[in-house]
Amino acid sequence: MKNKLLKNVIVYGVSLLIVGLVIAGFNLIRNGQQGEVLSRETEQETGQELQEARPVMTQEEMEELYDRHKAAATAPAGTSEAGPVTEAEDIGEEAPEQTPEAGAEGEEQEQSYTSPVDFEGMWKVNPDVYAWITVPGTVIDYPVLQHPTDNTYYLNYNIDGSYGYPGCIYTETMNAKDFSDNNTVIYGHNMKNGTMFSDLHKFEDSAFFEKNDRIIIYMPEQELEYTIFAAYVYDDRHLLYSFNFADRAVYANYLETVQNMRDMNANIREDITVTAENKIITLVTCIGDQPEKRLLVQAVLNEGEVSKANVQ
Repeated sequence: MKNKLLKNVIVYGVSLLIVGLVIAGFNLIRNGQQGEVLSRETEQETGQELQEARPVMTQEEMEELYDRHKAAATAPAGTSEAGPVTEAEDIGEEAPEQTPEAGAEGEEQEQSYTSPVDFEGMWKVNPDVYAWITVPGTVIDYPVLQHPTDNTYYLNYNIDGSYGYPGCIYTETMNAKDFSDNNTVIYGHNMKNGTMFSDLHKFEDSAFFEKNDRIIIYMPEQELEYTIFAAYVYDDRHLLYSFNFADRAVYANYLETVQNMRDMNANIREDITVTAENKIITLVTCIGDQPEKRLLVQAVLNEGEVSKANVQ
């Protein structure tokens, strides 16, 4: 009888121990999950605070930023960051005589390409900057960005990450960032104050179109020069979704359609023939009173004028 009672006590005790261990384990898991949730919430709140604390740049400050990072690399010869080089600074010890390196006798020495854009400075502001577009004759002189995951991000967000206008000049991930695609499409807002891609509308004027035909794309390693061959109003279809420009036949037919356009308001340069052998860029912006339309300005790469190095 005593043995049976002892056995029951032991079984009961073991059962209580097992139940206690299970409850303790459950509480440990639950507390861990709650801690993880709290940790995530804290991170989110901290991120929101940082986002709210981030100073928002005015549009004037953005324009000054662009001017500063372009001008920093385009200062005239004889100047430095500390100011103009004076005669006293310029006079020094006689430069040592240059001797050609072994194996390089009689050959011109190439220097590595130096971009007129301070890309390193721009990357500190926003690492999505990968190129710079300049359209002579207009105020278009801006960095080009591409968001890694959201193709419409820079339609609504500025270079400092703040929401709203003017946004940025940008491309989508369907286009490579080395401008190697047959057609690289570049977007920008038509701002009422004349900034961003607003000046593209100048190319609707035939006289302006005839006198201004250059677009320059600067990159850290090289620069590309394009010749404008078309400016016209188009519908609002998404070009890269609507046409497979990688298909040679599709691309050739598209170019032929553009160059044979009979729209009286379109400006087409008749002395240039663009074929499927060429690469083009398409600049796209809105038309204020025609929300279902877009203005397209297209330019062809001058293949023989790609600058990859400054030759002495």
